[in-house]
Amino acid sequence: MSNRYIFIYASVMVIVVALVLSTAATLLRPLQERNMRIEKMQNILSTIGIDASKAEAIELFEQYITVAKVLNHLGEEIEGDAFEVDLQDENRKPVEERQLPLFLAEVEGESFYIVPVRGNGLWGAIWGYLSFYEDMTTIAGVNFDHASETPGLGAEIADPPFENQFKGKKIFDQQGNFKPVTVVRGGAPADDPHAVDAISGGTITSNGVTAMMRNGLEVYKPYFKNQKEL
Repeated sequence: MSNRYIFIYASVMVIVVALVLSTAATLLRPLQERNMRIEKMQNILSTIGIDASKAEAIELFEQYITVAKVLNHLGEEIEGDAFEVDLQDENRKPVEERQLPLFLAEVEGESFYIVPVRGNGLWGAIWGYLSFYEDMTTIAGVNFDHASETPGLGAEIADPPFENQFKGKKIFDQQGNFKPVTVVRGGAPADDPHAVDAISGGTITSNGVTAMMRNGLEVYKPYFKNQKEL
């Protein structure tokens, strides 16, 4: 068998495999995008206590999420699709140019405001959604996730024991000053409405959550304050 034949055969195989992979990726992309949209809906709904399966997520999202809008840094509504805003891209922009998604929900006559946040953990991105009661101060629920935090350590930000600590915590103090929730190493005081316990052995990820809460919520501060004054 000549070297020329081997080279041609190898080249043809590389081209065939590349075409197969490219075709498969193209055919699967709509399914992948649909699954990502459904997962996003599930995560948003979970912050208001709605546990939706993949089969029910779209229907329940349309049922409970009554308004989805985009804000600017002044808290004013602007043109845009809240569901399609990519917070990773927005966080790279100056604050004055960002699009800020906001979702309003109604559950059994009670209103909730839901916003996304995004930051950095130890090994990669961390992100989440937070819902607030009508006072725009008290957290009703959170849903956190991560790209590559350490299992058993930083990855625990996505576990219920950590997430449940945020329920009932506040992001404004009694004087109306912005005071987002911090994650405290060694344990938060039981009576502190602005602090939760850090993850044992996950200090950097815990600090990342604190920074994410501060930076991610600060841009919504004008909207929250405007709404309180209405």
